Amino acid sequence: MTTQPPDMIDAPEVIITHSKRVMCDGGGGPLGHPKVFYDMGEADTVECMYCDRRFTYVADPDARDHH
Repeated sequence: MTTQPPDMIDAPEVIITHSKRVMCDGGGGPLGHPKVFYDMGEADTVECMYCDRRFTYVADPDARDHH
């Protein structure tokens, strides 16, 4: 039997985003929740207050300013 470390049990879903503003609906459908919008501000992560999904900001390398 394989056991998971305590921090991996029921770990939230992590969604990588290239925007500091995100929307979560819990995946939609009958298992979803009302749409909520989050602005990360200075942080690089935010968790949904309904479903604990974790949104993590990663800069989009293609969005760099090319001068």
